[in-house]
Amino acid sequence: MAVAPGRMNRWIDGFADRHGAFEASGDGLVVRLRAEDGALAEMHVPFPPLTQGPPFVSRFVAHAQRDRRVGVVLVRLGGYAAGVFQGSELVASKVGSRLVQGRTAAGGWSQQRFARRRALQANQAFEAAAETALRVLTPHLDGLEAVVFGGDRKAADALRADRRLAPLVALEVEPFLVVPDPRLAVLKEAPEQFRAVRIRVVDPEPGSRGGP
Repeated sequence: MAVAPGRMNRWIDGFADRHGAFEASGDGLVVRLRAEDGALAEMHVPFPPLTQGPPFVSRFVAHAQRDRRVGVVLVRLGGYAAGVFQGSELVASKVGSRLVQGRTAAGGWSQQRFARRRALQANQAFEAAAETALRVLTPHLDGLEAVVFGGDRKAADALRADRRLAPLVALEVEPFLVVPDPRLAVLKEAPEQFRAVRIRVVDPEPGSRGGP
């Protein structure tokens, strides 16, 4: 499940209500809540690492809720968007698209000719996406804490292979954002995914009680 940072305290209280008092432990990547009934919640640290040591819960919540400057690059074949967020606020952005044909026209070219034309269009689209990412994110590079990619994984791999984007790729963190065609409205919703806390809950076996 994914929980918005602002709802973390409420979610943790609800976990305690459902499963009883818990003990917290963790490391730089995961904070674990083990309840007295045996239930276990693994809260994955967004933008790791988390400074280790107690108090685990309060430090985790503060870490998750902190506003960060994050770059976002979304790309699908023919469409792209790049943005810089301060917390959930979009402070810089650009979106665009390039024609990449999906099929031959009726009675059209030979398959080889079509494949060459489509490959050229795809390369031009990726070039435009890379230039947009550089234009939008590079002026903020010194202040960026992370960069998140999204869209189509194969298209994102093509961008990562562009050496000009190496400083941005070096800041990449999960999650990869699975989104539809990159439009401004889609870009603006990106913080709902990249700021969310991913939690895995293992319920206790019937009749069991927790222990260390």
